[in-house]
Amino acid sequence: MATTTPARAVAVALGAVLPVAVGVAIWLTGRHHSPEYTTSLFGAHGADAVTLKARLGSALFGLAIVQVLLALWMYSRPGRVRLVHRAVGWLAFLLSVPIAFHCVRTYGVETSSTRVFLHSVAGCALYGAFVAKVLVVRSRRLPGWTLPVAGGALFAAIGLLWYSAALWALNGFTVPGL
Repeated sequence: MATTTPARAVAVALGAVLPVAVGVAIWLTGRHHSPEYTTSLFGAHGADAVTLKARLGSALFGLAIVQVLLALWMYSRPGRVRLVHRAVGWLAFLLSVPIAFHCVRTYGVETSSTRVFLHSVAGCALYGAFVAKVLVVRSRRLPGWTLPVAGGALFAAIGLLWYSAALWALNGFTVPGL
């Protein structure tokens, strides 16, 4: 039986607490923020901003799918795939920031319907999962299964965001099941 060193215990605790803290901090910020419905996204307002976010969100979901495929490929051919995976990941992160900023600034965190609640939770979880994935990738002390779990949580959050907002907006403001 392996012994747990203090450094490993701290790494595990940090890996568990910090991502949750990030998600909770975004939730609390969004809940206590007064919505500013006139906020623009790259000059687009109102319905145009919603359509732009839906398109950007679809691009983000596409990049997330590419990330999963690259991650699967990386296990058999780690060389240059790792660099491409990292570059696509940062591109996806950078693409997500203006979408998230507009959502939080314009609407805050809302719980008015199942779709909106799911979207708000997934949005907060996205950045918590991102922090978890970065911590897991950087750590040599965590078990090997934590990386696919963190990556899977990140992909799931992006998928739920796409389903609850981008698909909803591009599908005439309706989605199956919500």
